[in-house]
Amino acid sequence: MRGDDEICGSLFSYIDLEDRVRVDHPLRPIREIANAALAALSSDFAALYSDLGRPSIPPEKLLRAMLLQAFYSVRSERQLMERIEFDLLFRWFVGIGIDDPVWDHSSFTKNRDRLLDGDIAVKFLATVLSQPQVKRLLSSEHFSVDGTLIQAWASMKSFRPKQPGNDDGRGGGRNAPTDFRGQKRSNETHRSTTDPDARLYRKGPGMEARLCFIGHGLMENRSGLIVDARLTRVSGHAERLAALDMVQHVADRPRAVTLGADRGYDAADFVEELRTMNVRPHVAQNVSGRRSAIDKRTTRHPGYADSQRIRKRIEEAFGWIKAVAGLRQTKFRGLAKVDWAFTFATAAYNLVRVPKLIEAAT
Repeated sequence: MRGDDEICGSLFSYIDLEDRVRVDHPLRPIREIANAALAALSSDFAALYSDLGRPSIPPEKLLRAMLLQAFYSVRSERQLMERIEFDLLFRWFVGIGIDDPVWDHSSFTKNRDRLLDGDIAVKFLATVLSQPQVKRLLSSEHFSVDGTLIQAWASMKSFRPKQPGNDDGRGGGRNAPTDFRGQKRSNETHRSTTDPDARLYRKGPGMEARLCFIGHGLMENRSGLIVDARLTRVSGHAERLAALDMVQHVADRPRAVTLGADRGYDAADFVEELRTMNVRPHVAQNVSGRRSAIDKRTTRHPGYADSQRIRKRIEEAFGWIKAVAGLRQTKFRGLAKVDWAFTFATAAYNLVRVPKLIEAAT
């Protein structure tokens, strides 16, 4: 018998949202760890808000909503609020009741500068890793480092000469046709008018140059979690400088630590600097028409081969951050905001992986 197509115009529910989410849902352990980390940051949140005026949207709810945006690849904050409006799972995770109104999407823009000034993304990443059930998964001896390009929210047409009066022969209009053939453009003579912090960079020979940033990650080898992340302007030395900055926070211990990296880090000054920091440079050898800075005193150890095998797992984190969390091309402008988004996406990646690691360890 065919059922009647009755359209229900209202929803009356006397069941708690907690009971509507199945017990084995993957978001349950993620929400538990995220809530513990946010509770630990309560004093940091309090310092960012005034005691006067009307209450704002709680920063904990804003951050939980941003986690959902990364988990489910929601492309915009406007679409995120539409999803929270009708999705009971999203309401449960954020902490909004069935009958409670959702806030406007502009609340993210109004509060982003406040969260940026408080360096909340870095603190949230560190707090997630400091949770007791997560800290047990981490070792303090073996790490890997790498970088990935994050395409800027700026077109090549915005890359214009720094000197006024030279417009490269462009016509008027908002999106006028432009021919760049035969023109020499570089970061020394040109700058993007859309995002001045973005730099023109070519990933390799024969590849196109793009306006981008470079994100850096330090991975702990045992669990594959990212323990430190940052984003910088692109340059030939950006990856090695960021690696030295990140590894010095984990190298301050009596016993030497290892650092795996690809052959782009095979530079004599970088390797020597690591050794002065009591870090064993498990860097892939680059022997393409040159002499490698890594010799047999490093490669003869079995641990070197293990580091070279495990270090490639950091590409899994970068792939998730760019494909799932939507940072293949950032939607923010300015180094500070893109850095915040990259670090927060790294924390979201760790939250996705942690429940499975805890279950495997028990």
